[in-house]
Parts: sequence; structure tokens; C-alpha cells
Amino acid sequence: MWAITIFGFNMVKRAIVMGATSGIGKEVAILLADKGWIVGIAGRRTELLQRLQTQHKGIACWECIDVTQDDASGRLLQLIDRLGGMDLYFHSSGIGWQNNSLDEYKEMKTMQTNGLGFVRMVTASFNWFAQHEGGHLACITSIAGTKGLGAAPAYSATKRFQSHYLECLSQQANMRHLPIHKTDIRPGFVATDLIAGSHYPLQLKVEIVARRIVEAPEKKKSVVIIDWRYRLLVGLWRLVPRWLWTRLRITK
Repeated sequence: MWAITIFGFNMVKRAIVMGATSGIGKEVAILLADKGWIVGIAGRRTELLQRLQTQHKGIACWECIDVTQDDASGRLLQLIDRLGGMDLYFHSSGIGWQNNSLDEYKEMKTMQTNGLGFVRMVTASFNWFAQHEGGHLACITSIAGTKGLGAAPAYSATKRFQSHYLECLSQQANMRHLPIHKTDIRPGFVATDLIAGSHYPLQLKVEIVARRIVEAPEKKKSVVIIDWRYRLLVGLWRLVPRWLWTRLRITK
């Protein structure tokens, strides 16, 4: 029924999408379901989760999860049980603001979701995979983690942290001989609610980004920068010395 053909064999594949009620996470959940995955979705807005399941046959179950809450990892395990297992954990739960005034509330909320919440959910998924013959972690980070962005300090810093954390887990998986793969997905600036009203350049359409994201874990890619323009841009950013970078104006 729900099967994907790999090397001539039909294999049921199950995915959890965290942050599935809007933006990239929603589009990825729909695409995975359309490609034959059995999908479990999670997010904070119950009515949107229910609507998604009703509208898409491949979305089998849902759980209301706030990654900043202590019970989030337990709720994730409950969702995995209802789904019947997990081959792919996709993390698209994140927030961020342009914050040129350095509003403390915005900085701390970003840290709670993109830092503590990220570690809570990715760690729970990694440990589940470690106990169940492996799997694949795929997480949305950002090119914003390449260099410090003064217009969005906490967002930029937490995205750098996320990429490093995934690299740490990849090394730990190898040290422990665990068949756990990771994909660090670094989109450019995507036209979602997250950056609505901002002046970031080269904003990408969420539908195009979602298609590229779904392809990445299937190809077992470790790091993916979306798209070619941002791969070029990131390459140039890395060449800029720190003293010059801190004097640049990246956004209006």
C-alpha cells in the first residue's frame, strides 16, 4: 500500500515532520505523503494538524508538540509509536526575527526554540534511531549560520549552532558504529512567514525549496545549500575576512 521501491524491493517508509503546520515543514509533509511515505506530523496548532491529516491520505497521525516544553520528547515518542516506527526525522521547527534593536524577548524566544528545542527533539530522535537499527535525521538550518548576521543575531547564531550540533552527532554515530545518517539543509532566504516584511535578497519560493529538501535525504547528502545562487553567495561570504564582514550592511 504505502511503499517505495528501492533497488527493486518494496519498502514501507515512515517519516516524522516536526513543524508541519506552516511554511517549509507543511510543504515537505505533503510532498513526502504524495511520494508514498507514511507521515506523522507535529506542531503547535491542533486545528491545522487535523486539517492536514484530513486533506492528505498519506498523513497517518499527528501530535501537538511545542518543542520548548519539557514534555516534547515524550510526545514525539508517542507519535513514533502511533506511526509504527520512524525512518526519517525531519526538523523544520524554528523561529527568528530581524532584530536591529536587539529586543531581549525576541532573542530569548529564538534561543529557546532554535537552541534548546532543537537539541531536545534531535537528541530524542537520535537516541530512538540508536535503539532501532538506525535512521535519518534531516534538519533545516540556514545559510544565516555561515557568518554572523547583525540584523538577526540570535537567529544567525542558533543556525550556526544547529549545523555544528548535527556535525557532532554525525561523528558520534560513526564513533559508536550507528547507522544514523544526517542531512544539514541550508536554504537561502525562503519567502515564508518567518521573514515576512523583511528585505532579505533573493527570496526563494517555499514550494521549490520543499522539492529540493525531499530529494536530499533520498540521496543521503550530508549538507545541502539551496539553491545555486546561495551556494555561490556562501562561497563568497566565506572569503570575507572578519574585520571587513562586521562593517558590511547585509539588509536594509
